[in-house]
Amino acid sequence: MIQGTNNNIKFHSAAYFSTPVWTAQVPNFLKQMLKLTNGYLKHTQKTIINKGNKERNKKYNHKVDDFGLSNHSESLNNDPKAKEFVDFIGARSYEFLDWCGFDISNHSLHFTECWVQEFSKKGGGHHDTHVHWNQHVSGFYFLKCSERTSLPILHDPRPGAVMTKLPLKDPNKITFANDSVHYKVQPGSMILIPGYTPHQYPVDLGLDPFRFIHWNIQAVPSSISKEKSLKNKEEQKV
Repeated sequence: MIQGTNNNIKFHSAAYFSTPVWTAQVPNFLKQMLKLTNGYLKHTQKTIINKGNKERNKKYNHKVDDFGLSNHSESLNNDPKAKEFVDFIGARSYEFLDWCGFDISNHSLHFTECWVQEFSKKGGGHHDTHVHWNQHVSGFYFLKCSERTSLPILHDPRPGAVMTKLPLKDPNKITFANDSVHYKVQPGSMILIPGYTPHQYPVDLGLDPFRFIHWNIQAVPSSISKEKSLKNKEEQKV
């Protein structure tokens, strides 16, 4: 209840059009996914990163190596060793959309991306503010992090709110006026957000390892996914 300037008038407060964020500690998969992602990152390091480092060092005539970069793996959601983890985050993503109020009874969820990445040990790893186009759920699972590593920052997804932003009374408080929030994560932290939410990772100093799994999920109408499935079957017959 908000008291107006005239004591006879009282305004009722409400909050609409907010951005939902789910967070939880999920230690169940830490050991399993650390072991699995070690292999993915070693493969990328051997096949891509090392080659890129040599090219950068040669170009700048200086040992730059992977400063400012991150080791980004190929997609791992189809790996049988990741099935339990993938099933878990898929189910939670479905529940997240359902909890938000969306009717997805005639939709099926599909992973479009699911990869592990680790920021450079030399520091400088980061991601500018971005979104992943045409997604409905984005998620993060943190494997290696500390108070000295980078962290996720979520930004206000409403263009109108950003364009008309006013000064904050107290930047240290979380209020309806904030245009961003950050999360202090630890190994096992999991975050689910709507796919339209801009997110960012500020520059990592390279003091401690920073590794996380990131995924994007799209809700596809069942009629489309069935047609695609039938098309795939026909192609296999040819």
